[in-house]
Amino acid sequence: MRNNRLLLALAVSGALAFGVAACGDDENPSGSGSSNTTAATDSGGGDLSGTIAIDGSSTVGPFAEAAAELFNEDNPNVQVTVGISGTGGGFEKFCAGETDISDASRPIKDDEEVPVCDKAGVKYTEVQVANDGIAIATNKELALDCITTAQLKKIWNKGSKVKSLSEVDPSLPDTELSLYGPGTDSGTFDFFTGEINGEEGVSREDYEASEDDNQLVTGVSGDQGGFGYFGFSYYEGAADKLNLVGVDSGDGTCVKPSTESIQDGSYTPLARPLFMYPSAEAMGRPEVKAFMEFVVAQAPAIAEAAKIVPLTAEQTTTAKDELAQAESGA
Repeated sequence: MRNNRLLLALAVSGALAFGVAACGDDENPSGSGSSNTTAATDSGGGDLSGTIAIDGSSTVGPFAEAAAELFNEDNPNVQVTVGISGTGGGFEKFCAGETDISDASRPIKDDEEVPVCDKAGVKYTEVQVANDGIAIATNKELALDCITTAQLKKIWNKGSKVKSLSEVDPSLPDTELSLYGPGTDSGTFDFFTGEINGEEGVSREDYEASEDDNQLVTGVSGDQGGFGYFGFSYYEGAADKLNLVGVDSGDGTCVKPSTESIQDGSYTPLARPLFMYPSAEAMGRPEVKAFMEFVVAQAPAIAEAAKIVPLTAEQTTTAKDELAQAESGA
């Protein structure tokens, strides 16, 4: 469903080539001093070695893979592995000390995950690396242009027995629905249920679930009654096979997710930030420090190449500040 890894790596390389050249021309022309951008684009000059273990969100996964592939161009002796076990599954491994960086499509949970990390002595910093919106999509044959958040709740709330859109509005199609959505370890699941159903984790259970958004896209696109939700970037990768549905949050305005509507917040309430959480211990290693510097310095370009909504200029500045705090605490 998504571009293959080779094409993605080439796309990232092309997107960043201009950025690296620009930094070389504009930053420290006299050759004195340094900056986060310069350090990140140099990435150690190939002298680094070691391993970096990343796991977590399937939405952040393509961003992490793109960053890892490009980072390896200058640092072939650093082995970067990127797993996709969902945001919750990623934090479980992270708090157990099994990974160096956790990808997340929601903040770490104060009541569940933070105490586990604290007990294990795992300290970390939250760094926003991109933006995302949760796309509501149907099969091409299931004609639906707009849906309200109240209607989404009727369909997806715990105990719901809705089997067709006509049950929530007689004017909508009466095609029997085949529902697809993230599994319970997914940050997308947590965010969607919290925003739409009013409480994280509260959802009907009779749907096809997967932590792999590609499987959800395949299901929705291949089933006449397919109806589901997943990260916007996965919709973009299969836009020709899906019908994108706009969302009315209750004010009578229907908005579809796009780079602009996600960045400016008009795609409400399903726009969200995406994060990487490096551990303080890992940040003490030069290969992890260099990787995170690289990610933050080039986050917008990496996001665009990975077909994920990039940070705004203000968010990029904040991310650099967050990373600086992580480095000072490492």
